[in-house]
Amino acid sequence: MNAENPKVNWYFEKEKKWHDEVEKLRKIMLDCPVTEELKWGCPCYTWQKNNIVLIHTFKEYCAILFHKGVLLKDPEGILIQQSENVQSARQVRFTNLQEIIALEPVLKAYVNEAIEVEKSGAKVPFKKATEFAVADEFQAKLEENSELSTAFYGLTPGRQRAYLLYFAAPKQSKTRAERVEKYIEQILKGKGLND
Repeated sequence: MNAENPKVNWYFEKEKKWHDEVEKLRKIMLDCPVTEELKWGCPCYTWQKNNIVLIHTFKEYCAILFHKGVLLKDPEGILIQQSENVQSARQVRFTNLQEIIALEPVLKAYVNEAIEVEKSGAKVPFKKATEFAVADEFQAKLEENSELSTAFYGLTPGRQRAYLLYFAAPKQSKTRAERVEKYIEQILKGKGLND
């Protein structure tokens, strides 16, 4: 079994609702050839510094998230795409300890397959930012402000994608327009949505 990382202990100590479940997931992960790290405030398990899987909790369930889950074969049909905009990662969700215990050999097999994916150098074919819908309200601003257009298309593809998804999400035009207005200065400064 691999060593626990003391920097990660706080995560398991603070968890109340899913305490037994995440402790069991930790033991399973550490029984695989991975290194335990803390990333994004969650226990993340890596192989040669490549992210393999992380543990995270939600109100209704706890889960493990395979960073390149879309590339796994998933013979058990347990991998879930969190939302339509998640391109690479896939979750396995749990609502009780018994589910985790029953799936332990399967989870270990999936972790080992994820490591093999990393060893192979396989990459997830991400959609380009140009393949995402541009909210009409943002498109109008880009057309009327060449400085904004230049700044936006100068951002990294990931930053462009984040803005496009954020601007297009609301159902009401008014809300989309408000979001666009709020972030114009940030785009002009060359910053991403969460910078």
